[in-house]
Amino acid sequence: MPPWEVLLPVSGLALLDTLSPATLGISLYVLLSGARSVARPLFAFLGTVALFYFALGCALMLGFGLLLDALGGVADSAPAGWAMALLGGGLLVYSFLLPNKPREQRRPTSFRTAAMIGLGLATGLLEGGTAFPYFGAIGIMTTAELPAVAWLPLLAAYNAVMVLPPVLLYLGHRALGARIRPRLEHWRSRIEAGSREAMGWIVGLVGFLLLVSGLARTGAVAAFEGSGFVTFLNGL
Repeated sequence: MPPWEVLLPVSGLALLDTLSPATLGISLYVLLSGARSVARPLFAFLGTVALFYFALGCALMLGFGLLLDALGGVADSAPAGWAMALLGGGLLVYSFLLPNKPREQRRPTSFRTAAMIGLGLATGLLEGGTAFPYFGAIGIMTTAELPAVAWLPLLAAYNAVMVLPPVLLYLGHRALGARIRPRLEHWRSRIEAGSREAMGWIVGLVGFLLLVSGLARTGAVAAFEGSGFVTFLNGL
């Protein structure tokens, strides 16, 4: 079992990743479509998203491990810390500059299994580059030098948690039927209207974590050395 100093921050990042506007928005669209059967297209989409991110995570874990071995102690050097701090500061500033206009959500044109799998792959490819909480979790697991028998189930659990809210929405839809439809429609409109705001919060949070972690590596926040907060940030 992974140590608690790894398990707790990774669990927190997994909960943060449940707020994906794309995954939630598409899932709500499928549930509200009025199709005879929504289970097959919905779980084809969610399964594809989860498997895509799991495969991406495995590739990153293996690649990051080799990279850290090759770089040795470079990642903990002051220049690397300043680079991380600059990146984090840039992300923090960018989070305030994101346009307020909501992004149009991708919607399935067909509920055939092949179409939903394709939509899941497209969602993974387009959203993968901004999956900052996921990258942070992978960084924590890599830095902790977990063996494969520890990080593989943790990575699988992360992706299961990531798609858990749409699964719960489906179960509520099955149990309550038309009674929950107004609530689902309200949530869908809120997600579509607030997708940019949610992305801004995520980018800003990750930028802040990178900024403080980078400054800790440079010694600029040496007064906080030894605190649990900096220990967690250094795992990023």
